[in-house]
Amino acid sequence: MQSLILASSSPYRRALLDKLQLPYRCHSPDIDESRRPDETAESLVMRLAEEKAKAVAKHYPQGVIIGSDQVAVLDTAILGKPGTRENAIAQLQQASGKRVTFLTGLAVLNTTNNHIQTEVIPFHVHFRHLTTQMIERYIDKENPLDCAGSFKSEGLGIVLFEKLEGDDPNALIGLPLIRLTSMLATLNIDAL
Repeated sequence: MQSLILASSSPYRRALLDKLQLPYRCHSPDIDESRRPDETAESLVMRLAEEKAKAVAKHYPQGVIIGSDQVAVLDTAILGKPGTRENAIAQLQQASGKRVTFLTGLAVLNTTNNHIQTEVIPFHVHFRHLTTQMIERYIDKENPLDCAGSFKSEGLGIVLFEKLEGDDPNALIGLPLIRLTSMLATLNIDAL
């Protein structure tokens, strides 16, 4: 059987893949994740998911490599990981009362024949109207500085939302398991 490899060091993606109860290894890809000039959010996540899978593939000639990348888009602006409390406050103030779209690029590369399956999966978050006090309390409680959009939907961040909209709630956290399961099934890898 081919080895299943997650091309990521993200604890969030590992926790999601653990749900499938399949044996796998993690291998952190070493790639430049900078956005190219005039690159759309969709093109960016697709390219990075593929590059992550291909960067790790050279280490596993008999492997199935899972690459994934995600960005949050508000209006036309890409929201990155805030990094600081001040940036997180600003991001959530911008998102208040609006819809933020999360785009997750997914790539599954079979290294035995170099066949790659790719897709971009959208997920929409509709934010409640948030006061500065609500935002500051949330950030102080959950410290979401390493999360695109400045929240953790799998935790207290759920209270920030009015509505969630999409086919797979796992996509919001960074690994769309419904689509991944279908891609793996074409390679005779089945969680059941």
